[in-house]
Amino acid sequence: MPVPTQELKLQIVNAATGKTLSIKDAPGAEGALVVRDLPDGGPSREQWQLVPVLAAQGGQTQDEQAHVIRNAVGGKVFDNPAAADRSVRQWNAASNKKAQQWHVVPVEGEADCYFIETAIDGAVLDLADPGLDDTPVVLSEYDENAKNQRWRFVTAEPERTSDPVLRWAPLSHWNSRQSWRLTRSPALRPAPGATPSFSDMLLVLEAFGSDQDAGGWNSNGANRSPDGRPTWWAGLGARFLADTTGAGGADIVGLKPAKGAVTASSHGDGTFDDERVLHPPASSASPADLWTLADTTGGGKPDIVILSADGLHVFPQDGDGAFTPPGGEPVIQAFGHGAHAGGWVADKHPRFLLDTTGDGRTDIVGFHDDGLWISLQDQDGTFTPPSDEPALKAFGHNEEAGGWITDKHPRYLVDTTGDGRTDIVGFHNDGLWISLQDEDGTFTEPLYVLDDFGIDQGWTTAEEHPRFLLATTADGAVDVVGFGPQGVVVARGRGDGTFEPAKLVLNDFGLAQGWTGKKHLRLMADVTGDGTPDIIGFGNEGVWVSHNRGDGQFDQAQLVCRGFGYNNDAGAWRIDRHPRFLTDITGDGRADIIGFGGPGVYVARNLYRRFRTR
Repeated sequence: MPVPTQELKLQIVNAATGKTLSIKDAPGAEGALVVRDLPDGGPSREQWQLVPVLAAQGGQTQDEQAHVIRNAVGGKVFDNPAAADRSVRQWNAASNKKAQQWHVVPVEGEADCYFIETAIDGAVLDLADPGLDDTPVVLSEYDENAKNQRWRFVTAEPERTSDPVLRWAPLSHWNSRQSWRLTRSPALRPAPGATPSFSDMLLVLEAFGSDQDAGGWNSNGANRSPDGRPTWWAGLGARFLADTTGAGGADIVGLKPAKGAVTASSHGDGTFDDERVLHPPASSASPADLWTLADTTGGGKPDIVILSADGLHVFPQDGDGAFTPPGGEPVIQAFGHGAHAGGWVADKHPRFLLDTTGDGRTDIVGFHDDGLWISLQDQDGTFTPPSDEPALKAFGHNEEAGGWITDKHPRYLVDTTGDGRTDIVGFHNDGLWISLQDEDGTFTEPLYVLDDFGIDQGWTTAEEHPRFLLATTADGAVDVVGFGPQGVVVARGRGDGTFEPAKLVLNDFGLAQGWTGKKHLRLMADVTGDGTPDIIGFGNEGVWVSHNRGDGQFDQAQLVCRGFGYNNDAGAWRIDRHPRFLTDITGDGRADIIGFGGPGVYVARNLYRRFRTR
């Protein structure tokens, strides 16, 4: 776990004994620090907050940042009184007092474990006499083999809130008479402080569902983009949202084995047309083919793009909205799953369509066994054949190219410097690596920039711990946002391809709070229309939102919809059968919820409003 911010309340636990750091005398009083057993149901555990003394400067490592460790209740702080027995106490805070400043240093090779050392002489917190009921906490010389000198931070339970809405519901009686009663609504009232809220979950289309009556859809081949976009490449059975006309709407698209791509056009009010064929399959279509819709030329209309056995196919859209018929030669005989097109495998070799150079034309980029391969699009709309060698012999599946495994080591293509050119960001075992793109289009050798967000720090898989690269403030650089073992972790981007030390900013949406990739979706989207991304989690009870305050900090999560959740009373939605998305389907600038359930397509419209009084 990275060092938390001052907003979080923490318990500090000795790693060797499992005992909790407490005060010898009454809570809130000045006195010596001790560790003691506090069984469940007994006295409440002391909670602390880490307050940075100064914001971390460029080039400063995480363990060089000094903190004041403050009692979350009384406000008193850790203090080194320089006593003969080297005891540590809780005392009144004093401005810029060096004896009240501490460094929190990660234990190498042991995730979520730290040394707490004084800023005066580097001595570390230790136990005086392990085994007593109340063991005094003292300062000792650093000893890498001393287990007593290692501490863990345990975040307090998240302070989740909700504001239920009651509505009138019909109540039928045995004699056919009908009355009305108040019952809880699946919707929730916008809470004070302009909290986001959503409408009741409404079935708007009896199609595209997992039930047989709704089509019997099953997303066998769907691939989710690692950066959290709804669907980048989709396989047979997948359902996703795309603008099929260039009008800016969010239409439903699904892939059927016999029909190809089918769609239901959006009306712009949260409802959709009936299903129709958008593009039939080619005679050579394969279950291994991957589809997407993208504007490859910058003309404002999306094309259908397919990665097939023989390479990359692009089917443009004409002025009447029809797509070029299937068949024909690929635009480039590469990036396909056939041997002659490179033998690209969906679960080993990520591929992306995006503008890598800032010229407005879409290129194709992929990570193969031996590294990064690129095909740029020319001014006349043709794709250049890849060279004989990879553009960068790194970030590939083979050991010689780094040993990057798709489900463990997510890789991203994003502009981290603001120069309009795409850089490579990847999370390996040891942390974050980056390769910047030069002015001539070449990529620099990978640089290790952050010792966090990797397997060694507890981020086991891409599914269990989603990571996003996006700006969390309206005018800021690209940041890293991840859902880690202890909660939401953010590393602020400096705008030069490097990042500040990661910090735990929210004690929710993590493994410690019961969120798991096999049951729950966690996404980033703007649900308030203020231009900054909020955190949205599809949990057990329904949909939870943590509002971005505008400065990259997040409020505690609030339940905003009692639907789309894992529990039976929230709809019994499942990851492998029921895709859910956040997108603006009404054109009001705020993300709505759309989900593909058993009976069909469900929508919960965004009801967020900013009220003000005169």
